[in-house]
Amino acid sequence: TVSTYQSDVCLHTTAEKFYIEACDDGAGDVLAIDRVSTEVTLAVRKDIPPSAVTRPMCGIMGTIRLVAGMYLIVITKKKKVGDLLGHAIWKATDFDIVSYKKTVLHLTDTQMQDNKAFLSMINSVLNTDGFFFATDYDLTHTLQRLANTSPEFQEMTLLERVREISFLSSSCCINGKIFDWNIISRRSCFRAGVRYYIRGIDSEGHAANFVETEQIVQYNGAKASFVQTRGSIPFYWSQRPNLKYKPKPQISKSVNHLDGFQRHFDSQIITYGKQVILNLVNQKGSEKPLEQAFAKMVDSLGNGMIKYVAFDFHKECSRMRWHRLQILVDMVAEIQNEFGYFLVDSDGTVQLQQDGTFRSNCMDCLDRTNVIQSLLARRSLQSQLERIGVLHVGQRIEEQADFEKIYKNAWADNANACAKQYAGTGALKTDFTRTGKRTQWGLLMDGWNSMIRYYKNNFSDGFRQDSIDLFLGNYAVEEADMNTPLHEPKDWKFLTLPIIMVVAFSMCIICLLMAGDTWTETLAYVLFWGSASVVTAGVILFNGRDFVDAPKLVQKEKMD
Repeated sequence: TVSTYQSDVCLHTTAEKFYIEACDDGAGDVLAIDRVSTEVTLAVRKDIPPSAVTRPMCGIMGTIRLVAGMYLIVITKKKKVGDLLGHAIWKATDFDIVSYKKTVLHLTDTQMQDNKAFLSMINSVLNTDGFFFATDYDLTHTLQRLANTSPEFQEMTLLERVREISFLSSSCCINGKIFDWNIISRRSCFRAGVRYYIRGIDSEGHAANFVETEQIVQYNGAKASFVQTRGSIPFYWSQRPNLKYKPKPQISKSVNHLDGFQRHFDSQIITYGKQVILNLVNQKGSEKPLEQAFAKMVDSLGNGMIKYVAFDFHKECSRMRWHRLQILVDMVAEIQNEFGYFLVDSDGTVQLQQDGTFRSNCMDCLDRTNVIQSLLARRSLQSQLERIGVLHVGQRIEEQADFEKIYKNAWADNANACAKQYAGTGALKTDFTRTGKRTQWGLLMDGWNSMIRYYKNNFSDGFRQDSIDLFLGNYAVEEADMNTPLHEPKDWKFLTLPIIMVVAFSMCIICLLMAGDTWTETLAYVLFWGSASVVTAGVILFNGRDFVDAPKLVQKEKMD
């Protein structure tokens, strides 16, 4: 997928070509795309025929090949969501998918249905909240990386550096001093996918749901940044949906885990420096083997740049004892002081560098992870605001009621943005992030979101996974393809057993409502139909994987 952005773009359409013109920069060059050969060339304004149909747009998302041929994806609406270091940050809010072909009459009925299915997949990804861009700033890298890059990197186009981004921005005031505060979360496009279908790592060491989160504060020309990461437990494991509320995680027994594990942390150390792993999974039950395997692999690696910290989040915070999270914060406080943060003074001189990052994970790297990241980020922000002169000595962020509310809500919004992309719903535990305490209403909302997650993970995530794989190019469609994987036949059990269960359960209810001549006759009918529905439900659960919505485009084995 190609990505390039313009601040004000016009799309001129003729029968033979698309002409894309940057309308606001005075440039004479025009991008011309041949709708037949798909060749892209540079033209000039006078090459645009007067008969061309012109429409304004905000940028080009890219091009993609589907069954009907090539399509151009354009951004038709954008919304300004804030500023970062004086640069406007935009959110793409509406898109259009424009066909190179003028007709689809050359397709068979089956091909037209497949093309329609692929288009709905692309629309599904585009409608997921989370496409942000800047026309004159690189949002895809941290302040520290941009400050330390080579001249060759600075000359690279934004297209060559792109990643999916979540952006939150606020202008805040403490002690009468106005400063800008931002959270940017950058989701890796490697091993991207949905909650239960994409876990662990791939052979290159890319972790599922890997997100780099940077908190930036700017005041009087000085700017400071603190970076954290999250990502799935980095070895080969899976947790396929099977109709159970919480499928049992499976650690692969047929591969060398240490190879991919080492690749993952080698790349992390090169990018971020020293690593402190904060593993927040349960240390009992189905999550215990994952925690034990993670600890064992860190020991086997024997790398002094990596420190492992296990903290059983649910056990420590059980019975609403959320104040016990401070135990973990205190445990790593000295290391956090050692890592520091990135700081540039008002003269543009680099004063401090961040020497390492905390890599947090739970099972999904969403709810528990976000709570811990918000606490560590607040501790770093306390030091940063003191250093750049916003907070007086002895003042605490927690005492600044207005800013504290902004801070907590922004981190809760960040949790929701990450969770919607991976799990399909907003994050859990955001009542603690927003208010600093766990509430009964928050527990109810977590229950509601958990129910929605259960439904989506079992009955719609296959489509979402296929959509992501198609959008990222993990699955390539051939033009006029006659044999796509979309028509994989369902096993006979898929329709037969649910029908039997519904009929049996209905008969059981009818027998209860329309009693027979004797109670023994009624009881016999109820027991028969009730047993039939229970047995059928048991068979369905036993064969759960046959009944969930599984991905079709990329083979499941390749994902593990």
